[in-house]
Amino acid sequence: MNLIRIELRKMKMGWYVRGALIANLIIMGFLWLICYSEKAESGVSFQSTEEAFLIIGTFVRAVFIVFGAVLIAKLVISEYKNKTILVMFTYPISRKKLLTAKLMIAGGLTFITILLSNIFIAAGFFWLNSIYHFIPGELTSEIISQQAIKMAVFAFGAAGTSLVPIFFGMRKHSVPATIISSVVIVMLISSTSPGFSISSVVYIPLSLAAFGLGFSYMAIRNADKQDA
Repeated sequence: MNLIRIELRKMKMGWYVRGALIANLIIMGFLWLICYSEKAESGVSFQSTEEAFLIIGTFVRAVFIVFGAVLIAKLVISEYKNKTILVMFTYPISRKKLLTAKLMIAGGLTFITILLSNIFIAAGFFWLNSIYHFIPGELTSEIISQQAIKMAVFAFGAAGTSLVPIFFGMRKHSVPATIISSVVIVMLISSTSPGFSISSVVYIPLSLAAFGLGFSYMAIRNADKQDA
């Protein structure tokens, strides 16, 4: 925990918080724009509250999987590339513990941010829906409780998925490879059609999360062998 606190102080969280807030506002604004344009044409933007939650979750996970890769690039890959991690390696701290702390920060922040963003955007969206009635049907407590469980499960899956790019980034200590690989992953899992999204099949994000955790374990295991 001490290592995690040290790393959090060192990375300065302001840029991440600002970026997350801006991303939330953009997603919410985009969803509102879709709903307004559909309503103006006497159409329905979403067929049900479940579909609205599905689209919100897909947008949020797509954005913050890439944010997670940026965190990995900043916390791990760039430090290897710029040799600044050598300073930390001179301390009486295990390399494996240091890398574990960094990856726990990246995965943990991604999980928390996705969960909070889902709640924030869904709350804002359904508040507006209560006024303008974009979506047919009613938002019941049963739907909310079901969606809350889904949010937590899919946030965990997305947090694990955000760790997959470390496999590509650590190969040549490449920041672009880390971020580009996350964009490719997002493109592959975020395709949607009315009422369906590939990423909404729970086994897919959980399988990718398993890969992410596996690649993280490999990176941690090989930390002592890595040439910074």
